[in-house]
Formats: sequence, C-alpha cells, structure tokens
Amino acid sequence: MGDFSSVASDGDLIDQIVVGLSRRRSQMDPEAEMRDTKRKKEYINLLGNVADSEYGIPTRCPCGGRIIHEVRGKEEYDTLPGKRFFTCKNYEADGVHYRQPWVVGVQEQIERLTKRVEEFEEVIKWVPVVNTRIQRLEAEVKALTVEVDNLTGQVYNLSVQVETLEKLWFD
Repeated sequence: MGDFSSVASDGDLIDQIVVGLSRRRSQMDPEAEMRDTKRKKEYINLLGNVADSEYGIPTRCPCGGRIIHEVRGKEEYDTLPGKRFFTCKNYEADGVHYRQPWVVGVQEQIERLTKRVEEFEEVIKWVPVVNTRIQRLEAEVKALTVEVDNLTGQVYNLSVQVETLEKLWFD
C-alpha cells in the first residue's frame, strides 16, 4: 500500500474551499458586486414580466422581435401539419422570448373575446331602458321649454307694464 500521509483531512479540504471562495469574494469590488446583483434582479423581474404577459395571441415579443407562426412537423405523418406555435423570430430558450403553443394562445384569446361579448350583451340589455329614459327626458325638456317661453312672455308683459307705470308716475 502507498503512503497516505500527504492526503489532507476533510477539515483541511473544507478550509481550502472556504479560503478559495473568500479570496474570490474579497477580490470582487463592492460596486461591481452591487451592479451584478442588480443586473440579476432585473433579469429575474424580466422573466416574471414575460411569463405574466404571455396571454392570448401575442403580437410582439418583449425583446421587440416579431412573432412568427411556427409548425413543428413530424416526418412520420404526411397529412398532419404538426404542432403549431407562436414563436419570436429571435427565439432562444432563455425565458425572454415567446414560444407559446398555438392552441393555448387561441383558447385564451377566445376566452377573452367571449368575456367581452358577454359585457357587450349586458350593455345591449340596457339599451331599451336608456332609450325610454331618453324619450321621457326629451318630453320633459319640451314641456320645460314651453314653460320657459311662457314665462319669458310674462316677463316681457310685466316689463312693458312697469315702463308704462314709470312714464305715468314720473311725468
């Protein structure tokens, strides 16, 4: 058997790892470390924003690239087109670009449009009620206009009478 006296113990190995890490860390500038941490946080936030915005049929990728319609076909089939995707032109599997299955995007878009149609149906249900109210208000406006015209005539007659009385009184 060989001589194992030069082999380090487990404690020595851990010390070497800690010293090796602390040397690298001590060599890193605090400002550079802060910039690096900030850059990593921004990247994590970007990934979260991309994941949250991936809803419905995408029109543009967050990177600014246009969306293409990709069809991943299997060579075994002649007739079936394969699986469809909405994919960023600049797609890389880094989480920053869109690559969404076509079925999911279309289903989400249909759900969104269905919800909008239901909202419009609610608005349409109120149209007859609003029309009736408008007709009542228009009739009320006509009646008030007639009353204002009547009162304007009375004010004119009163002003003529006041003028006549002033002439008699002061002459």
